[in-house]
Amino acid sequence: MTEFVTSADGTRIAYRAVGEGPAVVIVDGALCHRAFGPSTGIADRLADGHRVFGYDRRGRGESGVGAGYAVEREIEDLAALVAAAGGSATLFGLSSGGALALRAAGAGIGVERVAVYEPPFSTTEEQRARFSAYRAGVGEDVAAGERGAAVARFMAFVGMPEPMIDGMRQSPGWPVFESVAPTLVTDAEALDGAGGAPVPVERLAALTVPVLVLDGGLSPESLRDAARETAAAAHAEYRTLEGQTHEVAPEALAPVLAEFVAKG
Repeated sequence: MTEFVTSADGTRIAYRAVGEGPAVVIVDGALCHRAFGPSTGIADRLADGHRVFGYDRRGRGESGVGAGYAVEREIEDLAALVAAAGGSATLFGLSSGGALALRAAGAGIGVERVAVYEPPFSTTEEQRARFSAYRAGVGEDVAAGERGAAVARFMAFVGMPEPMIDGMRQSPGWPVFESVAPTLVTDAEALDGAGGAPVPVERLAALTVPVLVLDGGLSPESLRDAARETAAAAHAEYRTLEGQTHEVAPEALAPVLAEFVAKG
């Protein structure tokens, strides 16, 4: 059943809570939300022994846009969710949602610990230059109202071949992607896109809560390098889920998250 919290700017944020126990809030990555992504499956797997909150990030699914898209507004949204969870929670962020979760963990909103899966930070100069170009391009696409172009640019950036993108444009799911295209700009900003999405060493080093960084054994080395550097900067626990890719299976992920939460 969908419930709502009201963020600081009055925007209604939709969520679903399942299970009982310590609170965990799942933060989706780019383009995803409860009806279109992995968070619902992860929440259901983790619900045995936890109160798991899956929500639609601002401008996605059933959540509103309110005052607009900004990393600060998204942290306020998470603050409202943590308050609804009783004032404290673990955050778990997937991909670019991990970058947002790490930011929120240092924002004084009641985050007890944070786990992330493959936050896509840049670890080389070439990657930073490429991300800066992507961030500028997707911002221009959204500003011009070219939502389809923004989605296609994102898909090309993450390595999808052009023929596959063309095929996706003809699929029933394409309008869903276009509906959330403006949120790609906020995801880029959560990754410090203007600077090329570098690992935010100083911000991570300042965190005072336990951090778990995960990656998949079959994921690209660029993502694994980013995970390792993130873990090192945050003085975090680092674990690899063997046999997993960037599209991690809930059944592989849930036991590891449950173990992390249980450490207190």
